Amino acid sequence: MGQYTAPLRDMQFVLHELLNVENELKQLPRHADADAEIMNQVLEEGAKFTSKVLFPLNRVGDHEGCRLDPITHAVTTPTGFKEAYRQFIEAGWPALACDPEYGGQGLPVVLYNSLSEMLNSANQAWYMYSGLSHGAYECLHAHGTEEQKKLYLPKLVSGEWTGTMCLTEAHCGTDLGLLRSKALPQSDGTYKITGSKIFISAGEHDMSTNILHLVLARLPDAPPGTKGISLFLVPKFIPNADGSPGQRNGISCGAIEEKMGIHGNSTCQMNLDDATGWIIGQPNKGLNAMFVMMNAARLGVGMQSLGLTEVAYQNALVYAKDRVQMRSLSGIKAPDQPADPIIVHPDVRRMLFTAKAYAEAGRAFCSFIALQIDRELNHPDESVRQEAADLVALLTPVVKAFITDNGWIATSEAMQVYGGHGFIAEWGMEQYVRDARINMIYEGTNTIQSLDLLGRKILLDNGAKLRKFGVLVKDFVEENGTSEAMNEFITPLADLGEKVTKLTMEIGMKAFQNKDEVGAAAVPYLRVLGHLVYAYFFARMAKIALEKLDSGDAFYKAKLATARFYFARLLPETAMLIRQARSGAASLLDLEAELF
Repeated sequence: MGQYTAPLRDMQFVLHELLNVENELKQLPRHADADAEIMNQVLEEGAKFTSKVLFPLNRVGDHEGCRLDPITHAVTTPTGFKEAYRQFIEAGWPALACDPEYGGQGLPVVLYNSLSEMLNSANQAWYMYSGLSHGAYECLHAHGTEEQKKLYLPKLVSGEWTGTMCLTEAHCGTDLGLLRSKALPQSDGTYKITGSKIFISAGEHDMSTNILHLVLARLPDAPPGTKGISLFLVPKFIPNADGSPGQRNGISCGAIEEKMGIHGNSTCQMNLDDATGWIIGQPNKGLNAMFVMMNAARLGVGMQSLGLTEVAYQNALVYAKDRVQMRSLSGIKAPDQPADPIIVHPDVRRMLFTAKAYAEAGRAFCSFIALQIDRELNHPDESVRQEAADLVALLTPVVKAFITDNGWIATSEAMQVYGGHGFIAEWGMEQYVRDARINMIYEGTNTIQSLDLLGRKILLDNGAKLRKFGVLVKDFVEENGTSEAMNEFITPLADLGEKVTKLTMEIGMKAFQNKDEVGAAAVPYLRVLGHLVYAYFFARMAKIALEKLDSGDAFYKAKLATARFYFARLLPETAMLIRQARSGAASLLDLEAELF
């Protein structure tokens, strides 16, 4: 059961009306020809592929999972996955936003971002095979040698080969400074790498002819901790001189993890036994290179939860309109039926509105970030590139943590709409809840994202990056502060902006005395900032909706209602969060560990 239809109308609203992407791209010579018509055509084709090819495989992947042959160590993906991937690469989808020098189509990241949402809504587990490859492409594109880029990038761009990142080991996840994998230099310039990695998404599968593993390991003379980590490219098959897959390398899948969700993706334990690898970037500077892929992955995980939020909302809405139970408290609404559709009940509407609001704000936010990436990479003005880079750096942990937290909330609410049927696998809703839960954990747990945001992105530069986003809020508030129609949005937005400034200063002062104050405040602080971001975008969207309310297009009426719901029902969470963030570390740390 279930359905998925790409939300093209809202995507087009965000791209063309909210962000005015066409005009923004005209400032970027590389993308100056990417007009609205081209973008709409790409999105329409993506909608067809995701709804007709990928979505029907979502439940198949969840039910079948992946299978490991214990003799050959080969992994077989669920029925239909391989054929869908063949269609995906034949249509050129992996190349959409890649460099034309390596076979890419050179379209903007902001367009690829919308496609990514569709792919995640339709089948998150399937898309992980390709999504991680795009991160490997970005890492090699930024840090690979010319020889490496010439050999490997065309294969990644076409989708013929896929990529992974191999970071985590059984004894170390977040603290990569503890990793033990070793890399021994060889006389021919290669390295022999030995070690074991766990939780490797798409580590082994049958969908591509080769897999390029980006592996973190230590050189023999490496200093301890994160300063002694190097990054290596370890292909499953060592390429021949003509670029075709050659000799099998010493890296193999030892087991597939049994997981709560994303069953269709092979999460592997990978063993390296004198595997041949090539260093990427400089010795002992591996994290600098890997962070390109890690940041791409963190943005990608946010997109995963945005996709799940949208598809869960769509199916809960269909169910709420069809399922009849009891009568409306204010009187019969469907006299021709034995009971009213449950969408008449206020709390069902609250649950639907919650998912709808988190989907629409998340879509605007992610598209904004993708546009900043395009500006960072391509704008001719260095100061504009730097400003965009600072906004992306500041808000990447918010994309990852806030959107995935909200995805968990939204999928849970959407499942609740179904009542008992939501708990039954036949309806498909419980899968979205299970799949959404991993997004809060991998690619850096949401607590790690919160520490990164508050400790590194804000306090470390005395709030310089935060002030750049604050200017956007301030300018919008000043521009619309005298509008009576906008008062219901501007007043709470301005108020929250001031509170974030005060809260940041207060935590910063406490941190001078006790760094644990940062750890105690970080998680609620990130959610407060996330709500400031959403309030900013909902206020902007509400302004457009108000201006076009008389157009006769019901879309704007729905957008305005969703904005009002967000400000009335979701934004007030910040009052509690601010009190939590201000409460300090003492209530968390004063009890001795043995007394827990």
